[in-house]
Amino acid sequence: MADLGRMSINQATTREQHSLAQAIAAYAQAGVPGISIWRDKLAECGLEEAVRMVRDHGLQVSGLCRAGQFPAVDAAARQACLDDNKNAVDQAAVLGADCLIVVAGGLPEGSKDLPGARLMIRDSLGALLPYARAAGVTLAIEPLHPMYAGDRCAINTLSQALDLCDELGAGVGVAVDVYHLWWDPILQAQIKRAGDRILAFHVCDWLVPTTDLLLDRGMMGDGVIDIPKIREWVDDTGYDGLIEVEIFSAENWWKRPGGEVIRTCQERFNKNV
Repeated sequence: MADLGRMSINQATTREQHSLAQAIAAYAQAGVPGISIWRDKLAECGLEEAVRMVRDHGLQVSGLCRAGQFPAVDAAARQACLDDNKNAVDQAAVLGADCLIVVAGGLPEGSKDLPGARLMIRDSLGALLPYARAAGVTLAIEPLHPMYAGDRCAINTLSQALDLCDELGAGVGVAVDVYHLWWDPILQAQIKRAGDRILAFHVCDWLVPTTDLLLDRGMMGDGVIDIPKIREWVDDTGYDGLIEVEIFSAENWWKRPGGEVIRTCQERFNKNV
């Protein structure tokens, strides 16, 4: 099983209980070594204060969520998106984040052109990448489950994400999230293909039945994903970075006290990751 010394908590896991400042303090007090930060919470806290708190509490920032959402209806909207993504790069650089998570975006409003959306994603990543390289920030493309292709992310398999990495070159890699990828029959082969381009590894569980496709993720061990097996595949590539617990759970974990959620994450990480 995974060492608790590799554990990070994605701030989404306690987003309803904690501000960023509260999450930093609570995770550190519990002995969690890492945090992944969301930009909306960062905006509430302020970048300078977040950097100070992360440093003072000795946390590692495993990722900044998120960049992306590239497809747009016109050139002006695409440029506005690129400008916002550059701001995300700047934030990731100041935070010293291990990577900037990229959730690429789905179809523009009114569109049914999925291949066209994917071309926009490729071109936008290509436009952002030189800026990220100059800032020393690595972009981690996170493929999302196909159910999100229409509105959140048109990159839906690890294979698709790695094809983009092959095309774009240095400075871009992938985030492997078991919730989005566990179903893929060629996942093991694609993880092996990813090799040292795995920049982030996210864990939670898939509940059966699930009551909400976005906000009903399970705690590790409560669902059907063989998390230890996927973790072994990831470790076999040489990945030795932090492993993020990322749970969106509107009707369960977001309604529990933050301390209980953190303790449960640690217990389940130790047993089920």
